[in-house]
Amino acid sequence: MPPYDPSAFPPFAVTVDLVVLTVRSHALCTLVVRRGEEPFQGRWALPGGFVRDDEDLGAAAARELAEETGLCAHDPSAASVPDNGAHLEQLATYGAPKRDPRMRVVSVAHLALAPDLPAPRPGGDANSARWAPVEELLDQARAAGPDSPDALAFDHAQILSDGVERARSKIEYSSLATAFCPPEFTVGELRRVYEAVWGVSLDPRNFHRKVTGTPGFLVPTGGTTTRQGGRPAQLFRAGGATLLNPPMLRPEV
Repeated sequence: MPPYDPSAFPPFAVTVDLVVLTVRSHALCTLVVRRGEEPFQGRWALPGGFVRDDEDLGAAAARELAEETGLCAHDPSAASVPDNGAHLEQLATYGAPKRDPRMRVVSVAHLALAPDLPAPRPGGDANSARWAPVEELLDQARAAGPDSPDALAFDHAQILSDGVERARSKIEYSSLATAFCPPEFTVGELRRVYEAVWGVSLDPRNFHRKVTGTPGFLVPTGGTTTRQGGRPAQLFRAGGATLLNPPMLRPEV
């Protein structure tokens, strides 16, 4: 058998792209940056960039997020993850041959979730950054078409759509919705997360009964808050459960 020859295979680059989701003004929002360089200069895109030859994928995703926006997320494979770090997980891999006009590029997309994320600051090859309502971006992408200057760059509309669907499905059967909440939160605040992510209205009493009756989902802290107005509301923190039984099934729209 002839020896293995790496030059017999075509070279290609690896990038990371990030779907960063948070809830702002009761709406599910994602982070987008306006590209300062070609290709797609001036178009909005998801934050991301090329993976360095000395870093793994999770570290590259966390680095790109910090460089382009000033926001902080943490690689879940790291030995120590600060309590205030954003939830970060791999989403999917995108490798269509023509997805990047510069060269053959395979992107490993990541999903990041966190509460109360600050206003982003641009950096790297991004000349501006903003939080945008998810539905606004996806509706605009569907109406504009992939070649329109109003559409997201590259295949980022598809990546965003996949990231939103991942979040919507995972909060049905896992405790991931609490990643959108501060360390201590009320049932009403958690309900508004579900409403923002799913895009539906939920009955407050039924929701309260379900989440407080699901073993390991929520743990009372013993405190109360009046930040929602009205009577003091009981505060909870996330319990130890990672899978919800029974699941919180998404209402049919």
